[in-house]
This record gives sequence, C-alpha cells and structure tokens, in this order.
Amino acid sequence: MNLIETEFPGLIILEPKVFRDERGFFLESFNRPFFAKNGLPVDFVQDNHAYSSGIGVLRGLHLQLPPHAQAKLVWVTRGAVSDVVVDLRKGSPTYLKSFKIELSAENFRRLFIPKGFAHGYETLTEENEFMYKVDAGYAPESEAGIRWNDSDLAIEWKAENPVLSEKDNKLPSLAQFESPFKF
Repeated sequence: MNLIETEFPGLIILEPKVFRDERGFFLESFNRPFFAKNGLPVDFVQDNHAYSSGIGVLRGLHLQLPPHAQAKLVWVTRGAVSDVVVDLRKGSPTYLKSFKIELSAENFRRLFIPKGFAHGYETLTEENEFMYKVDAGYAPESEAGIRWNDSDLAIEWKAENPVLSEKDNKLPSLAQFESPFKF
C-alpha cells in the first residue's frame, strides 16, 4: 500500500496495490499492521456502507463530537465522489481549511480522516457506493455538522443545487459551531 501524506497533519491518502488478471482484481482494503507501522494505530469498530443514486447527491458535512469522535477510513466501491474534509482542530496549521479528493471505484484510493474533521462528499456518477470504517460507533447525542455551502469555508462543489437530506439542509453555519477539538 502506498501512503501519501497531505499538508493536513494526520490526513492520509492510501493507494492499495491492486493485483489484476483476466478474472478481475484483488486488493487489501485495510491492513492493521501496516497502519500501526505507519503511525496510524486505530481500532476500527464498525464498517458502514452508503448507496447514493444520481449525480449531485451531497452528504455532509458531518462529524461526531467527543467523547464519541470518530477517525474514518473512507473509499468508493462503485461510482465516484468528490470527498471533502474540513480541519476543525484548533491549533492545527490547517485549521478551518478544506481538503478535496476524488475517490472512485476506478482509482481505488482511500482517505484516512483523523478525529477532528468534518466530512462530506458529493456524487459524480449515477450509481455510487461509499464504504467507511470508524473507530467509534454512531452516537446520536454526539452528532454534529456544518452547512455544506458555508461561505466561510468556500468549498467548490460541482452541483449548484445538490440533492440533500432534510437534516443536512438544516445544519448550522461554521460561525455557529464551537469546535471542541485541539491539535
């Protein structure tokens, strides 16, 4: 697996080795010893699988607050998404900056997102399956988010009028969010 560090401390792009032949392909989605050896000692406790139909479906920007904050490993098994994270760790050199990457079934890339980031994605194809591992289970009392189109974040999304859930459409602005995360 190839590990690519980003300018965001702890935010890592992973490119698995893909072994192809006439039957298809094989790859390791996750390897705990590799993560530990590379300073990413996470204990994933839950796998999640989301399906989105249509181009321009937007999910996010989501996070869980302490004590149920989550580190995530995310990737796409069908279709393609524009994946976005926002660093909410006070004191981080990339505090309040966003990072965007295309994840697809074609490029096999994974993104490791440490605790303290808001996360969202926008679908780029008609059929999309999004997978992710988390190191803490879902806790409704710790659920939080930031509005996808907050002008203070200035994230460039492709869809002008994305398909949103009612809940995501009501998320607060960045100015209304007080981050509990420290770098």
